[in-house]
Amino acid sequence: MKWHTVAEHVVYYFSLQKNAGVFVKFCVVTEIEEKVVISPDELCVVTYLHYYRSVLALKENSSEVVQPFLMGCGTKEPKITQLCLAAIQRLMSHEVVSEAAAGNIINMLWQLMENSLEELKLLQTVLVLLTTNTVVHDEALSKAIVLCFRLHFTKDNITNNTAAATVRQVVTVVFERVVAEDERYKDAVDQPAAVQGNSNRRSVSTLKPCAKDAYMLFQDLCQLVNADAPYWLVGMTEMTRTFGLELLESVLNDFPEVFLQHQEFSFLLKERVCPLVIKLFSPNIKFRQGSTTSSSPAPVEKPYFPICMRLLRVVSVLIKQFYSLLVTECEIFLSLLVKFLDADKPQWLRAVAVESIHRLCVQPQLLRCFCQSYDMKQHSTKVFRDIVNALGSFIQSLFLVPSTGNTSATPNQTGSNASGNTGSAQTNPGVLGMGGGATVLPAFEYRGTWIPILNMLDKVEPPTIPEGYAMSVAFHCLLDLVRGITTMIEGELGEAETVIQTTTEATSLPAESSEQDLQSVSDQSDKELVSRAVWEEMVNACWCGLLAALSLLLDASTDEAATENILKAELTMAALCGRLGLVTSRDAFITAICKGSLPPHYALTVLNSTTAALSSKSYSIQGQNVQMISPSSESHQQVVAVGQPLALQPQGTVMLTSKNIQCMRTLLNLAHFHGAVLGTSWQLVLATLQHLVWILGLKPSVGGALKPGRAVEGPSTVLTTAVMTDLPSISSMISKLFENSQYLDDVSLHHLINALCSLSLEAMDMAYGNNKEPSLFAVAKLLETGLVNMRRIEILWRPLTGHLLEVCQHPNSRMREWGAEALTSLIKAGLTFRHDPPLSQNQRLQLLLLNPLKELSSISHPDIRIKQLECVLQILQSQGDSLGPGWPLVLGVMGAIQSDQGESLIRTAFQCLQLVVTDFLPTMPCTCLQIVVEVAGSFGLHNQELNISLTSIGLLWNISDYFFQRGEIIEKELNKEEAVLQKQAEEKGVLLNRPFHPASPFDCLWLCLYAKLGELCVDPRPAVRKSAGQTLFSTIGAHGTLLQHSTWHTVIWKVLFHLLDRVRESSTTADKEKIESGGGNILIHHSRDTAEKQWAETWVLTLAGVARIFNTRRYLLQPLGDFSQAWDVLLDHIQSAALSKNNEVSLAALKSFQEILQIVSPVRDSEKPETPPAINVSVPLVVGAATATSLGRSFMRTDSIGERIGRYNGSEPPVITDEIEDLNLWWAAWNSWYRIGSESTRPPITCDKLTFIPSQPFLTALIQIFPALYQHIKTGFSMDDLQKLGVILHGAVSVPISSDASPFILPSYTEAVLTSLQEAVLTALDVLQKAICVGSEGMQIMYPAIFDQLLAFVEFSCKPPQYGQLETKHIANAKYNQAEWVALNYVPFAERSLEVVVDLYQKTACHKAVVTEKVLQNIIKTLRIPLSLKYSCPSESTWKLAVSSLLKVLSIGLPVARQHASSGKFDSMWPELANTFEDFLFTKSTPPDNLSIQEFQKNENIDVEVVQLISTEILPYANFIPKEFVGQIMTMLNKGSIHSQSSSFTEAEIDIRMREEFSKVCFETLLQFSFSNKVTTPQEGYISRMALSVLLKRSQDVLHRYIEDERLSGKCPLPRQQVTEIIFVLKAVSTLIDSLKKTQPENVDSSTWAQVIALYPTLVECITCSSSEVCSALKEALVPFKDFMHPPAAKVQNGES
Repeated sequence: MKWHTVAEHVVYYFSLQKNAGVFVKFCVVTEIEEKVVISPDELCVVTYLHYYRSVLALKENSSEVVQPFLMGCGTKEPKITQLCLAAIQRLMSHEVVSEAAAGNIINMLWQLMENSLEELKLLQTVLVLLTTNTVVHDEALSKAIVLCFRLHFTKDNITNNTAAATVRQVVTVVFERVVAEDERYKDAVDQPAAVQGNSNRRSVSTLKPCAKDAYMLFQDLCQLVNADAPYWLVGMTEMTRTFGLELLESVLNDFPEVFLQHQEFSFLLKERVCPLVIKLFSPNIKFRQGSTTSSSPAPVEKPYFPICMRLLRVVSVLIKQFYSLLVTECEIFLSLLVKFLDADKPQWLRAVAVESIHRLCVQPQLLRCFCQSYDMKQHSTKVFRDIVNALGSFIQSLFLVPSTGNTSATPNQTGSNASGNTGSAQTNPGVLGMGGGATVLPAFEYRGTWIPILNMLDKVEPPTIPEGYAMSVAFHCLLDLVRGITTMIEGELGEAETVIQTTTEATSLPAESSEQDLQSVSDQSDKELVSRAVWEEMVNACWCGLLAALSLLLDASTDEAATENILKAELTMAALCGRLGLVTSRDAFITAICKGSLPPHYALTVLNSTTAALSSKSYSIQGQNVQMISPSSESHQQVVAVGQPLALQPQGTVMLTSKNIQCMRTLLNLAHFHGAVLGTSWQLVLATLQHLVWILGLKPSVGGALKPGRAVEGPSTVLTTAVMTDLPSISSMISKLFENSQYLDDVSLHHLINALCSLSLEAMDMAYGNNKEPSLFAVAKLLETGLVNMRRIEILWRPLTGHLLEVCQHPNSRMREWGAEALTSLIKAGLTFRHDPPLSQNQRLQLLLLNPLKELSSISHPDIRIKQLECVLQILQSQGDSLGPGWPLVLGVMGAIQSDQGESLIRTAFQCLQLVVTDFLPTMPCTCLQIVVEVAGSFGLHNQELNISLTSIGLLWNISDYFFQRGEIIEKELNKEEAVLQKQAEEKGVLLNRPFHPASPFDCLWLCLYAKLGELCVDPRPAVRKSAGQTLFSTIGAHGTLLQHSTWHTVIWKVLFHLLDRVRESSTTADKEKIESGGGNILIHHSRDTAEKQWAETWVLTLAGVARIFNTRRYLLQPLGDFSQAWDVLLDHIQSAALSKNNEVSLAALKSFQEILQIVSPVRDSEKPETPPAINVSVPLVVGAATATSLGRSFMRTDSIGERIGRYNGSEPPVITDEIEDLNLWWAAWNSWYRIGSESTRPPITCDKLTFIPSQPFLTALIQIFPALYQHIKTGFSMDDLQKLGVILHGAVSVPISSDASPFILPSYTEAVLTSLQEAVLTALDVLQKAICVGSEGMQIMYPAIFDQLLAFVEFSCKPPQYGQLETKHIANAKYNQAEWVALNYVPFAERSLEVVVDLYQKTACHKAVVTEKVLQNIIKTLRIPLSLKYSCPSESTWKLAVSSLLKVLSIGLPVARQHASSGKFDSMWPELANTFEDFLFTKSTPPDNLSIQEFQKNENIDVEVVQLISTEILPYANFIPKEFVGQIMTMLNKGSIHSQSSSFTEAEIDIRMREEFSKVCFETLLQFSFSNKVTTPQEGYISRMALSVLLKRSQDVLHRYIEDERLSGKCPLPRQQVTEIIFVLKAVSTLIDSLKKTQPENVDSSTWAQVIALYPTLVECITCSSSEVCSALKEALVPFKDFMHPPAAKVQNGES
């Protein structure tokens, strides 16, 4: 510094002394000399200045420089003293004062101080001296400091204060020098000596100068505060403890590094400061407010506020800055702080203690140290916990001060001098009236205690604490404590996680990892474990106290901002506990928030149980307990909503306040931002939200979001406008909360799901047994959670859907409706979500998603099933093409519908199935086709809706068509799948088990289809059975060629025969009760009006179908090994059906029989029932010829053989056969036919109204089968078989007709036609006889049996057969409505049979068997019946036909009989023949009265024919004929030759009716055989003699009678016939005589002549007759007698000479 500047400043200071009255004007000479004008007194100064031009010189000689100024001060002249001090200050400020000069200056200042001169200047000078340089040390320094101290204790206030400030600054300067000194020497490595433990407190030789000064100063400050003499600050006369404590505090606070770096200072702290503090605290500790002196022997010193205040500040600094040095001491301090919060301490003490604690609470690292040093050590005070608990206890105590009796006044809160403040009483009414406006101040109110928060955190001297101050500080303590701890721990947690993550990433790269890296990782994890232990201990230590206090404050808070802060604190603590995994504490904080959200005393079990667990713990704090306080009900809050509680029996309503809503928002924020750490607490959070949502009346809508909705019952929810505007945002927050679940980790997500599930279970329990609106919150939110977590749906799917399935089974309809809605929405969303990998490549996931849909099938509620099916329908419409392996599940859902589940359900399910069959068969795996078949079949079996059943059968047909069209593709895919399954089965060592194994998979598919249709064929409903039957047989018919050859075995045995068995069983057991109507107004036809009749139709259809298959597929079936067994079973079915007591079934059975025998059924014209059907016998086919013609009718086979060969791809070549070659099969058929015939035609034992009589069509069909059957068995057809056949034929034609059916079957009586049955019977016999005709000799022995059969039928003309005991009426006499049964008109049949007999006999008369078996005799015997009856025959045609037949037969048979005369085979025939002639020619029956002349003549002509036969065929061969027979004939002729008169004839008719012609012929015959000239044998002679004798006797009789009659008649003429007769006799006599004359005499017996001559007298007697004709004839008769008039010749005796 230039000299002139110094001079300039010095002069300048002089010039300031205006008030001294001295005007100094001078120039300071610089480099250029200038003259300076000064007063004499000032001359020396200028001289000095001028002399010392350089600063350096000034510094070196500062003592001399300063000396004049010191001397000037010594003058004690104010002006000069001031000037000199100013100059000294200038010098000092330019750092030109040496150590010695400084010492001198201080001494001079000391003198001035002692003289009380310029005290402020002194202080100023000292301050400048000490602050501008570091030359003042040791005693000089101590003297300067003492000087300041002493000035502090003067009586002048200004001086005191200035001195106090100066002291503070000086003390600071002393310690700043140490810091600077340390900074200078920091690079020098200096090992400090160990702190000496001896009592010599001056042993500071190791310290550097500045440090030594500071040490001495601090030591003396401690001495002074302790009221001891100082070691270094010599000359101190007075000192206050308060000032000393303040200085100590400032040093400790401002220069902690000095104490921490220097062991000597550390030693001071431990040895001096701490004991001092503890000692000074003594009165505060011992004092108890309100205790009397009598309780203790010595009076307790009262705490002194200023000391205590400063002590606490010192303690705060000690703890804050030197905790690491003073661990043990700090424990004592902290314990003291805690004690100062006791309720028995003065209010001000408690207030300052709270402030001190607040200073600690804002230092989380310090709190962490407490925790590590104390709480985590065994046998150590839990200091940190005690601090927090003490705060809680303190806050609680502020509220729980006992009331003074006046409830409106606030209890004494502010200390000993404060009286009750009435302010609170005035503000209370405004708060209690809910609509009375906002509160005046932010405040806490609890049970009448009102504490405003006054944010007065300034230090206050007087001990009157404003009301609410302590509460305010304590409140901030809590908030800062929470904020600090959570910020610190979360920060460290974040760092730890980052480090772990980076190290994990680093070590996960194997190339880069090394042992060192691994070591660092393990070190890191160890460090983290240590840190975590500290964090956990901190939280565990503080949470109870915090929660107790915060809960109380939350309940008491009336200010929104304060409430927000409390809630934020609770939220951050809950989140922190969650992050650290401290479940109990986390749950406790969450419970507190939850309770705050709900109305007071709200009965929520989950919260109450948590609280109970917590309240059982109480925390001891120095003998006091911190209790968990539950919220009070007198909450002075604005009510914003009134609603119903969510309870089983809601009692009234509950009110929500704005604070509840605020808590709710906090709860939502907690869940929103800290969901990942909530774990099991989700239960608490969600339960609370559920109740709040319920009270607010929010109801779930589509997708699970909540919307305001009205309560279903009870009082409606009442919401204020404020909360109404909030509802959408609350709803949105709740939704976002669940949307955010997508960011949760898997474990947290599971916690959320579990919580929702258990919440839902509670809601379900509550909803049991009543129909009230249930809480759907949980279900709706499960849906929302599922929807947003689709990307990882696998991990939550099972618990989620498992629970929703339970919900779907709930009895409450609303509850299960939402369960189903949620479940189906999730499934649909899951299927449409773009998963990675996509569902098509992740089959397991797809099945997982679809599985719950299938599980719904086990639920019986129709509404659930409807939802399920609607879901299926939507899935099909949107995802049908990509379902893949999910098809079985989807189809299973449709198939699970039961018949009893209602039409709408079945209809919806069926709609799904229709969609599948029409659109999706090609897209689904072929392995699912079988399921489609089963499902379609199951719909057919549903009995709710007939149309669905019928349509489902149509679907089965469509499915079969699909199989047919895509057979190759399906087969290939199924075979591939089969190979995989087979391999898996082999690996497991099990057999492959599937239906219809071992058929090929494709065939199994068909078999399943057939089996399903088979089931439907036995459905209870006739329409379904009919449709299913038609479909089954059409399917097998149309597509059966696709089956492998071996599979046909299964089709026959397991499908068709199984079906036949079931149908037969059902038919035979069906009900015979009449069904009135077919449902609704549908009338049922009488042919279907019982179940039995309806089943009959089914039986018919089934049997026909099976028979058709046997017929059309015979080329496939016959090569099967067990075809004969199958054939037998089929025949058995046909037989049982044919023998069923149902005309329809039995007739159809026969048609089926015809079909399997390959007989094509004839089609009859129903309009013309009398037309006989043709019997069509199929002719064996030839390969290449597809048609066969039989009796003019052609038919086409269902498929040509060429086609069959093309389609059939079995391993064996097809066997081409159109007729069964195996005789066994035919004989089986014959046996069945015989059993059917014999059973059906056997007459019933008893007869009543219910007797079953087979119908005519049935019998006709039965008999029509025989000819075709016979073609195959004729080679082995034996006599026994013929007998059997005969029985059946006889029985069949004997069966009467029901009177109901007779008009349709019987011809009118006048028509001589045969019924179809009769035609068939004759045809059968015709076929038989034709076969015998061309057959072997052995077969021809059957002729007689056929004759017997035919002759039995012939007898029917006169003796209709009797059918057992059944009463029948003849058709002619029957009134249809009176007779049950009507006998047939057998006449045409018998006559036709007779014609057949005649024809047959004409062909076979000479046959040995016919001769041997006396067939001719039998024929005659049979014909005798109608011939003897003649006019009595039922039909006139019968006897006429019998006569003509007899004539024809005899014309052939008699020559044969003559031929075998000697054998005696015909001996018995002759009497029978004679009797037959006798019975016919002289019948006992009278002709009918109305017989015309022409008819009579015709009949007479027939008689004449018979006589002519006798004359031509019998009498000429008399020598071959027995005599008896001839005698009988002669007698008969004799009888015939005499006219017989009937009295009934009129005169006009007599001549005709006398059978003149007949008599004449008889007579002529007699005559003819009377004179036989050619007698070659005695037999012939015998005939002649017999004839003559008879003739003569006859003539004699006639003549005698005539004479007698003539005599008696007088003049009356005789009857014409008698006249004719006599004329005839007379003519005969003349003829006879002529004949006798012409005969050789030896041929005429003498007796004959005698008889002739004996006539003469009689003739003579006749002469008297009056008739000219008689006379004429008599004349002619008498004339021949002239030859007897000559004399006799020589001796003649008896014609012998």
